[in-house]
Amino acid sequence: MARNEIRPIVKLKSTAGTGYTYVTRKNRRNDPDRMVLRKYDPIARRHVEFKEDR
Repeated sequence: MARNEIRPIVKLKSTAGTGYTYVTRKNRRNDPDRMVLRKYDPIARRHVEFKEDR
């Protein structure tokens, strides 16, 4: 099915070194590069950058 090719599931891993991850989907056509989002890390108890982990 085309759904998995266009919008794959990606893991976002915390750069704080806590090992906390978020799981999301991304549009590969609009964002071909790796995703970097600033989200909340409950283990570090602050907002940090989360980078796409393949």
